[in-house]
Amino acid sequence: MKLEEAVAVVTGSATGLGAAVARQLAAKGARVVVNYTKSEGEARETVAACEALGGQTLLCRGDVSRDEDCRRMVSETIKKWGRVDALVNNAGVTKFANMADLEALSADDFLRIYSVNVVGAYQMIRAVAPHMKAAARGAVVNISSIAAVVGIGSSVAYAASKGALNTMTVALARALAPEIRVNAVCPGLIQSRWLREGYGEQTYNALVARVRDTTPLRKASTPEDVAEPVVWLLEGADHVTGQTLLVDAGAHLGFAPLVAR
Repeated sequence: MKLEEAVAVVTGSATGLGAAVARQLAAKGARVVVNYTKSEGEARETVAACEALGGQTLLCRGDVSRDEDCRRMVSETIKKWGRVDALVNNAGVTKFANMADLEALSADDFLRIYSVNVVGAYQMIRAVAPHMKAAARGAVVNISSIAAVVGIGSSVAYAASKGALNTMTVALARALAPEIRVNAVCPGLIQSRWLREGYGEQTYNALVARVRDTTPLRKASTPEDVAEPVVWLLEGADHVTGQTLLVDAGAHLGFAPLVAR
């Protein structure tokens, strides 16, 4: 896929990995839909950064767990640019909860996490699919986690939701071929405000240090590090679909039980 002038929707792109993906797409000349739910100020900063890099933008507020928001976001994209070439399902939520404490999560916690991390991704794919099919070309990247592969992370519900997302990636890669490619990226720990706030400064710093000390590559990923393979799956992987790409400095190889994105 040629990203120059391509239209890409990036959900949850006000901050962190989503913002990094938006910036890298804009730097390649893509037209980027920046989506947020609550962080309007930071979303506008992402828009400004994308435009400074030469990309056109569309700012869309929307909660991906609401199907009407997903359809409206895509409708606004089509109205502005007449097409949608790429979708990055980055929006995600969790509840930080000790996995050994089975009382730490309620049914409502599971439903909220699944409604964004799994149902939201499905609804966004459903909204873009007719337009990608009509153009006979499209690419989707779902942002998953190594939590889906090794059962670690911020909570059992989060890890389970990402496992479901990986399965959905494979199912839809088969169902939407040949016009639409569907892949997933599974980051390990990403240095981010999200994790810092979720775990607290002391625990977060200890986790980053542990990743640097124990993973095979001795690296703790930044949002920009993970954004690069996401963009590659859109731009340079025309023969790749149904894959889950682990981007975790080798943490899944088992050097230590690490906390995932």
